[in-house]
Amino acid sequence: MQLDVVDSDNKKVGKVDVSDDVFGGRVNTGLIWESVVHSNAAERRGTHKTKNRALVSGSGKKPWRQKGTGRARIGSIRNPLWRHGGTVFGPQPRSYDFALPKKVRRGALRAALADKIGTGALVVVDELAAAEIKTKAATELLKRLGVSGKAVLVDVAVDDKLLRSVRNIPGVALVASAKLTAREVADAGRVVVTKGAFEKLQEALA
Repeated sequence: MQLDVVDSDNKKVGKVDVSDDVFGGRVNTGLIWESVVHSNAAERRGTHKTKNRALVSGSGKKPWRQKGTGRARIGSIRNPLWRHGGTVFGPQPRSYDFALPKKVRRGALRAALADKIGTGALVVVDELAAAEIKTKAATELLKRLGVSGKAVLVDVAVDDKLLRSVRNIPGVALVASAKLTAREVADAGRVVVTKGAFEKLQEALA
């Protein structure tokens, strides 16, 4: 299988081979789901916190004597059983990140790219670069390539001028091929990848 390679004017300038061993066969959506869950969990802030009996404000004095009053014994007004008392086993600051096997990450990215190739949502270009930092020029480039809505641009090395040009375009991201994730691919309506980046991805995912 081969894909057309186009230039910035969306004119065909060549072809790139697509390995059936890498991107052929059934798309494993389960791996994509696992990778997306992992990416979402890693970005959770986890800053939630409740106060236990040691942290809530209030005196540590025993409210009344232990015996003889007819009331239930109590040692502190910060007791969790009382109103305004501490919280038992409440949420504390933590990281939601967890280890995801390398084979699962690679398999998820392979499946996500295979899905885009199968639906014709992947565009291979000869290069991704900008002559100047200008959002309008980047928007026109995407329009010529037939890209609208959410999109992810992939190159071997991120061009700084293009990165600063597309950062104000909603839903468009420019990432290096070595840092591409399955979530970014699955979430995008179109994937624009340079020929060099596609070959590197295909080699890494083989």
